[in-house]
Order: sequence, then structure tokens, then C-alpha cells
Amino acid sequence: MTAAGDGPWLDDAAGRLVRPFTVSNGRTRPTVALDLLSQVRATGATPFGYLGPEHAQALDLCRAPVPVAEVAAHLRLPVAVTKVLLADLLECGALTDKPPAFHHNPTDRALLEAVLDGLRRQL
Repeated sequence: MTAAGDGPWLDDAAGRLVRPFTVSNGRTRPTVALDLLSQVRATGATPFGYLGPEHAQALDLCRAPVPVAEVAAHLRLPVAVTKVLLADLLECGALTDKPPAFHHNPTDRALLEAVLDGLRRQL
């Protein structure tokens, strides 16, 4: 078993000792809309109030722009929990976010037909 300051509390046989939703105080919905591909980055501002160790780990991961999905993977937490943590950091000014830029119209008929043709070739 790892020490409390060494990262997530894991036990090789039992798995995670702290349940994921305990990390977010049972909250399942972030207060800020975040996409999986949204880029988050630390602002350098010191967060006010108490933040848990997972908040500190997330903030450390965000020294350079990183997608929300990647933060969740590094923290080994469900995306819903990670979004709650990141929303906390956004609200206190410790993070900034940038939504993903889509250069294609997702309802473009030509694009949808090309995807469909590609899928048919795979089958």
C-alpha cells in the first residue's frame, strides 16, 4: 500500500481505498460545462479555500494545456468526478479552459457520407 502523500490511495489486492465520488464530496455534476476535449491550463493563481489532494494533483497536471480526458486518465478517476474537480479549480481562478475547436460542420452531409463509407469498408 502507498503512503498518503504518494498519490492515490491504492492497495494491490483491494484497489482504490477512497471511493471516487468521495473525492468530489458526492457531487456528480460540474458547475461549469466541460467537454472531454476541452483544454485546461493552470493560471498561476493560488486557489482560495481548502482543496483536496486530488485538486492539487489536477492543478499540477495542468501546468501546460491538457485535455480534460487526459487529466481524468492521469488521476485514475471517472471523467464525471474529474470534471467536478476541474470546475472547482476554474471557479476559483486557478485554471482556465478553452473549448475544442471544430473545423467541420458535424451535420455536413458529405462528411457524414465519408464516415459511413469508411465504416462500410471496415465491415
